[in-house]
Amino acid sequence: MKATGIVRRIDELGRVVIPKEIRRTQRIRRGDPLEIFTTGDGEVIFKKYSPMGELSGVTAQYVDVLSKCFALTAFVSDRDRILAASGAGRRDLADRSVSQPLEKLMDSRKPYQSDGSPEKALLPCEGSPRALLCAVPIIAAGDVTGSVGLLTEDRTAQPDAAQLKAVNVAAAFLAKQMEE
Repeated sequence: MKATGIVRRIDELGRVVIPKEIRRTQRIRRGDPLEIFTTGDGEVIFKKYSPMGELSGVTAQYVDVLSKCFALTAFVSDRDRILAASGAGRRDLADRSVSQPLEKLMDSRKPYQSDGSPEKALLPCEGSPRALLCAVPIIAAGDVTGSVGLLTEDRTAQPDAAQLKAVNVAAAFLAKQMEE
């Protein structure tokens, strides 16, 4: 644990303000759930809660099946990190922060498919050698909780109908799992 040197008082309603700089660096947005932990020696720890993290076994299996079906790299992310990846280059993706373009794609709540323009290629995380072929936000109970996508090394590739359908089905399935 790293000390920040910031001290805040608890107000009369039991609230404490998390400084803007910490919220920005930790990607904590208004309305984000925080999990609270305590230790025996009086520490209180706030950790961003990822509902997608609860499905880690399912997501790992799903991306493995997607990857094998299409011989491409597949991933599932929450709003901040790549949670599961399978296929070539999966180690380059594991637990990396999502890129701003992927974050914006999730915020738009719309599916993405590459148009085959290499200069418009979107990366799932900074420095990734593979670009998004197609991706779909996972929307559970009205909230965007993450995304599912396929990646390719060929930045001129365009997804076929089966790939688009599979990624849409994966997003719908994972959203349903989260709602139950």
